[in-house]
Amino acid sequence: MPSSRATNLDFDASLAEKVQIVNETLQRLLAEQREVPRALREALRYTLSGPGKRIRPALVLWCCELIAGGDNANARIASAALEMVHTYSLVHDDLPAMDDDDLRRGRPTCHKAFDEATAILTGDGLLTLAFEVLADRIDDPALAVRLISELAHAAGPAGMIAGQVADLQAENTAGSLETLEYIHTNKTAKMFRCAARMGALCGGAGPEPLETLGQYGLKIGLGFQIADDILDVSASSEQLGKTAGKDVQAAKCTYPAVVGIETAKELERQLARQAVALLESFAAPAAALRQLAVVLLDRNR
Repeated sequence: MPSSRATNLDFDASLAEKVQIVNETLQRLLAEQREVPRALREALRYTLSGPGKRIRPALVLWCCELIAGGDNANARIASAALEMVHTYSLVHDDLPAMDDDDLRRGRPTCHKAFDEATAILTGDGLLTLAFEVLADRIDDPALAVRLISELAHAAGPAGMIAGQVADLQAENTAGSLETLEYIHTNKTAKMFRCAARMGALCGGAGPEPLETLGQYGLKIGLGFQIADDILDVSASSEQLGKTAGKDVQAAKCTYPAVVGIETAKELERQLARQAVALLESFAAPAAALRQLAVVLLDRNR
């Protein structure tokens, strides 16, 4: 049986490989957008080249690999499209009208590096470009439609946007566990579920593995956001690559604020265990996904 150190090294190598694939795909897709005005192209490149964790697009590739035995061109396009939508959400989330932050991924936020109007248009550009590349670059029209539908539902007004609205409305309120679960499920976890399902679809998954991997994504996505809440009160800005303590300053409805740090950590551990249990039927090929659920518990950024 391999040591935990060996397992960690294998996971780190796999993640690094996936990050490189995603970054190269993003660079290629952006380079091909020759009709985009230069100023906007610079802002798009700036936001997409930030040193992000790329967990969501890596999840697309891992789930495709699990189903098909390897990733493929469609999964790479899908992973890039998902990262574009995620990055757009960060650009808009940092705006003065939203969370009003100056730091993202260790660098000035888009509206600080450029200006507020450019940041709004950069987010708009990333969101629409994501659906353009899915429509144009996926080689199977039926698959393209399914991927577009998955991403639109996860990121739309009944998904990520609903979570953002509820998050803003919950500021300066006592909050409740029910409110927290609604916010985090919609704001974050549905995009993780989307990543897992998009990857599985690219791999040709049938209904049962598609549903199982979607549930796995939902579990680790909720755990990921709980970890974010904890890190906001326990890590430095240098570790996070964004301004620490923002949730407290904005009186956000967070897990540490509502249930306390220790209960939040236990909820995070429960979700990781549930996520791993969902992978039982996939056996050894799901090793990276099992490790991902554990790694997300111990992250410091």
